[in-house]
Amino acid sequence: MFTISGKFIDLFQRRTYPARIVINDGIIQSVTEADIADDKYILPGFVDAHIHIESSMLVPTAFARIAVVHGTVATVSDPHEIANVNGIAGVQYMIDNSKLSPFKFFFGAPSCVPATAFETPGATLDAKAVEALLQSPDIWYLSEMMNYPGVLNSAPEVMAKIAAAKRAGKPVDGHAPGLIGSAAAAYAAAGITTDHECFTLDEALDKVNAGMHILIREGSAAKNYEALAPLLRSHPDRVMFCSDDKHPDELLLHHINVLVKRSLQKGYDLYDILSAACVHPVLHYKLPVGLLRAGDPADFIVINNLSEFDILQTYIDGNIVAENGKSLLPSLPVAAINNFKAAKKQEADFAIKATTVSPVIRVIEAIEGQLVTNCLQLPAKVDEGFIVCDTSRDILKIAVINRYEPSAPVAVAFIRNFGLKHGAIASTVAHDCHNIIATGVDDASICAAVNALIDCKGGIAVARDKEDVAVLQLPVAGLMSLDSAEEVAAAYTQLNGIVHSLGSSLYAPFMTLSFMALLVIPSLKLSDKGLFDGSKFAFTNVEVD
Repeated sequence: MFTISGKFIDLFQRRTYPARIVINDGIIQSVTEADIADDKYILPGFVDAHIHIESSMLVPTAFARIAVVHGTVATVSDPHEIANVNGIAGVQYMIDNSKLSPFKFFFGAPSCVPATAFETPGATLDAKAVEALLQSPDIWYLSEMMNYPGVLNSAPEVMAKIAAAKRAGKPVDGHAPGLIGSAAAAYAAAGITTDHECFTLDEALDKVNAGMHILIREGSAAKNYEALAPLLRSHPDRVMFCSDDKHPDELLLHHINVLVKRSLQKGYDLYDILSAACVHPVLHYKLPVGLLRAGDPADFIVINNLSEFDILQTYIDGNIVAENGKSLLPSLPVAAINNFKAAKKQEADFAIKATTVSPVIRVIEAIEGQLVTNCLQLPAKVDEGFIVCDTSRDILKIAVINRYEPSAPVAVAFIRNFGLKHGAIASTVAHDCHNIIATGVDDASICAAVNALIDCKGGIAVARDKEDVAVLQLPVAGLMSLDSAEEVAAAYTQLNGIVHSLGSSLYAPFMTLSFMALLVIPSLKLSDKGLFDGSKFAFTNVEVD
């Protein structure tokens, strides 16, 4: 038993007062108002309401070591990424690894593996498999239902998964970028309770009016906080914070705590902010995470003041897990799991022969800070009958290579806004099936980057040219490292620096690249099977007819 005193931020009474908190055997025994208390603030720990742990390139135990430093005590974690590579075995890998840490990971049953029928995954989870997962006490919800056309059209397999979640008494997460009006209402009416894909305030308000909770996302690629923050004032009871995807370099710097600080700086109400960061995820998903009430698990943080909001200590189940910027959780040995069968490629595999003398091509336009893309139609540069990159107009090649079938052909198209003047980058983090994705200025560099990843069976790579390739290996499903957050972040930062030296101005070029194969986000993307028009939900040609 021990006692801690300070200025207690009571999020249920919405007041702050001196208090003594008694903890016994990991449980809050009592919270008693006092006349005086230590000059520090005590509040519940932060909860990331939606994240793919795999995006940190860290296994759960390594992720936890860093997250606790920023006051995070729990995550609502969708193991969708590893499920697309290794199926149920991948989900179980995440659960088993997470149990080695006191950090509170709450995993969902991936609802869309694969997300569409227009790409090649490493595994498939049908309604029967999803229902089996939902019966597990280690599964807390049905993960983001990305197949919103399937929901709106009452596709039997989709509706069976939602029905299974309802029978299990577990909430259903949403994923429906751009869905508004009657379509958003129909999506929510099917049983979808949240959405983290809103990128305009009007869209979010439509979904709030339909009864959904909005997860304000600020990740390494998609940054929607500025657009959606006004919900903290207009609909504070419907808001949670999430990161969705967080690369290791950013995770070392901050997590949900940065959204709390920004919200306070903007003048939003302290109790509304902290309710979004701490309370709403716990109540919505019915998580056994403490909120500083008598009888709760002793999950809480201590901060210095409300202006700097520095995390002094983080406690989970009454045990201190971080103090003064240092993690007290140990590094643990990690085993790997993978699924990788791709065969080495030739430069000729990335060539595109022109079918007309002066072709016009469809070009993916990547957008900084967004997962959505635009579809451009631009005159192509042709050299000896082949459509080639045009760095003067920032038109580069993009390729997706099937990692699960060695003899599958390479899909090639064009992309803008990566800004490379030399070389190429490649990654086996390629949402959602995690095939190999690459972009670059010439076939030789692209091929070199891709083959470097095939050699090591997963990772991210940057080729200055075909002879000079740097790689960060990700042996766990081609998504995660065996190393610590510090080591992975250092290697990742170094590779990012090389990409920027080659001309890219994107803040997170590898993260942006990873979403260029995500077909469920409009409008133009590339899968291993070809160029895909997300607005029509159908394949399209590189050349405009």
